[in-house]
Amino acid sequence: MGSFVDQVKKSDLNGTSLAEKNVTVVFVLGGPGSGKGTQCAKIVETFGFTHLSAGDLLRAEITSGSENGTMIQNMIKDGKIVPSEVTIKLLEQAMLKNANDKFLIDGFPRNEENRAAFELVTGISPAFVLCLDCPEEDMEKRLLGRNQGREDDNIVTIRKRFKVFLESSLPVIEYYDSIGKVRKINAAKQVDEVFADVESVFTKLFKKINV
Repeated sequence: MGSFVDQVKKSDLNGTSLAEKNVTVVFVLGGPGSGKGTQCAKIVETFGFTHLSAGDLLRAEITSGSENGTMIQNMIKDGKIVPSEVTIKLLEQAMLKNANDKFLIDGFPRNEENRAAFELVTGISPAFVLCLDCPEEDMEKRLLGRNQGREDDNIVTIRKRFKVFLESSLPVIEYYDSIGKVRKINAAKQVDEVFADVESVFTKLFKKINV
């Protein structure tokens, strides 16, 4: 049995790898409640990207009732980060199954190990990283107010998630910033104001689809 990387490469759908498909990836990073999902929806509508939320893919796996799903559920409850190979596999499958070649990946990579593993396994480096910068108190208010019935939206877990984000995700942002790939946006403003800033970043590289 080969390494996980070998297994992933052998299991590409229809024998096509992501590098061969020539996909464009933009990572969307920001603390819990920074507005990643909202901004991604607007980017999809305006620029024709497909939005892949690492969190949504993991929650779908939990709902499936698989052994992986149970493990993922327990880790999320504890505010821990799910192993890279699990999330990368879900992201890779989603990108290979989709006809689009432009993807927003929201909430991943969560740490340096995620980042290195993603680039190694997929052969892809992001076009850039959209970083939604928002004060912790604002994010906390948003999460407690949205009431979506999510199991991980309680004050104890929220604060664990903030701590994990600060400890783990900031090195990823710093790495991409060091190679000139971070586009930082003030996400504390109103949704439309935030998107105006996001739109100006994307317009430099991508055409709008509804003009």
